[in-house]
Amino acid sequence: MRLSSLADYAVVMMSAAARHCGGIARLNATLLAEETGVPLPTAQKLVSRLSAAGLIESTRGTGGGFRLSRPPAMISLADIIEAVEGPIALTSCVDGASQDCCVEQTCKVKPHWNAVNGAVRGALAGVSLASLSQTPVLQVPA
Repeated sequence: MRLSSLADYAVVMMSAAARHCGGIARLNATLLAEETGVPLPTAQKLVSRLSAAGLIESTRGTGGGFRLSRPPAMISLADIIEAVEGPIALTSCVDGASQDCCVEQTCKVKPHWNAVNGAVRGALAGVSLASLSQTPVLQVPA
């Protein structure tokens, strides 16, 4: 299982935004692109998706830009990933979409996928943007 580059970049940008402004000051895509190394067109696309998901608030005009819509401690890794990727669904059994699985009728694992999916989503939801934006403490080997 691996995040797409777009989801990874969204996490990087949101972490930078949290470090930069703590949800108060206004930023713009150009500033975050320069700070994070995310290409500007990608940063602009992500700002649009993050805004549509309600994770950032944007204001146009002089003094415009965007800021986090709530404190970093109230935004989870799951929120950011779902803003870019859509609902977290490890298999098609979980997302409710039409399935073309050849073992669906006899699958003994299918009833368990919701629990597995919930555990993964819960783990991602347990990681806050606040924790992602902190400078990591290096562990010194004993």
